[in-house]
Amino acid sequence: MALPGKGSRRIVVDGVTYRWAVRGRPTYDQGLCWSPLTFAVEHADSPGTTLVVRTGRPHPGNWMGQPTEPVLPSAVADAIRTARREGWTPEAPGSPFLLDRARA
Repeated sequence: MALPGKGSRRIVVDGVTYRWAVRGRPTYDQGLCWSPLTFAVEHADSPGTTLVVRTGRPHPGNWMGQPTEPVLPSAVADAIRTARREGWTPEAPGSPFLLDRARA
């Protein structure tokens, strides 16, 4: 799964360039606050396995009016470092790597 170029942002973590994105419109479950906000990260130059980070907060576009916070680049960098320690290899092909930050 490759991230679209439009709407994704670049971030450099420990000398490696990645792209990350938050889905612009919530899914049905996110809109109703049944599932939390997620964001995706991939290696910028040779995308392989996508990192999917599950946060513990609602999507900013939720329909229930629940307060939320933006995803900051510092949180993205922290998630990338944690995923790399847990075995995420962004250059290798494979299924998405799920990192649950809802408890963090």
